[in-house]
Amino acid sequence: MRPRVERALDLLAPHARLLLAVSGGPDSVALMLLSAQWRARPSHEVAVATVDHGLRPDSHAEARLVADWARALGFEHHLLEWEGEKPATRIQERARGARYALLADCAARIGASAIVTAHHADDQAETILFRLARGSGVSGLAGMAASARCNGLALLRPLLGLRKSTLVGVCEAARHPYVSDPSNANEAYARVKLRRLMPMLEELGLGAEALLRLGTRAARASVALDACAARLRARALLEAGAGSARFDAAALRGAPLELLQRLLAVEIARIAPRSQLRLDRLERAAQRLAEALNDDHKLRMTLADLLLDSENGSVTLRPAPPRRGNAQKGAEGS
Repeated sequence: MRPRVERALDLLAPHARLLLAVSGGPDSVALMLLSAQWRARPSHEVAVATVDHGLRPDSHAEARLVADWARALGFEHHLLEWEGEKPATRIQERARGARYALLADCAARIGASAIVTAHHADDQAETILFRLARGSGVSGLAGMAASARCNGLALLRPLLGLRKSTLVGVCEAARHPYVSDPSNANEAYARVKLRRLMPMLEELGLGAEALLRLGTRAARASVALDACAARLRARALLEAGAGSARFDAAALRGAPLELLQRLLAVEIARIAPRSQLRLDRLERAAQRLAEALNDDHKLRMTLADLLLDSENGSVTLRPAPPRRGNAQKGAEGS
């Protein structure tokens, strides 16, 4: 195994039990092949899981084929099925959510502390382009992190530094087959349309390498901004309970909008981790808070199921009271 490829798997070392997500495509088959050769494999328990979304006639047979490949390489295999009625809209987004939920359940069941996916450098470039097209912020333009969290477990992407051609080469060198998902050529999906644009963008200087450089620089900037936001939080924090936070308004006054925004995002993630918060709403909230602080005006607004208050020299985040309609329903049901 080439040194660079071998080093990529070092990300997995801290986890004694791992679950590889293997769909059967060349990327995930390469991940499985590399993990089979991994020098630290004897000291780790590594299992493989394949999610059958049931969206194509051949999907179950392909999943069974992956199970055979995994067992031939000495891995325990788990076939996970997305059951129930399938959505008519936002299919890829919802299928992705179902996939991670099934993987997390399986990992918890077998005692694995990390899920490992085969996302690679070309996926990263597409992600950055996708987010760029949607006006993402600095953190979004950083792309996918090599190590993240998924349903309380580590989500590891050890192959982000490797191009797809390298992973296809791993399969070819091992003379190992893989399957091709026809949805990867379906232009009904936005990512497929962007993928078709890549050769033209390459001619204009916005190819994969340029997008990856953008992602690296955005990641560095995001780390620096997070550090500045952490210092602002430490300076302004008055109280931090399990379900609330209170800050000194004077310490927040005049802070850059980006830092206010990041401070709010961190507290919302801590207090209400299941909340869904869109970037545009977070930006508007930070803008309104900055204006209230600068003008010494009161502010009260809801944000991600929390109440944001600015008055009497402090800024507070706490759970929002139930809406009247919900409260009435609760009273009727009691």
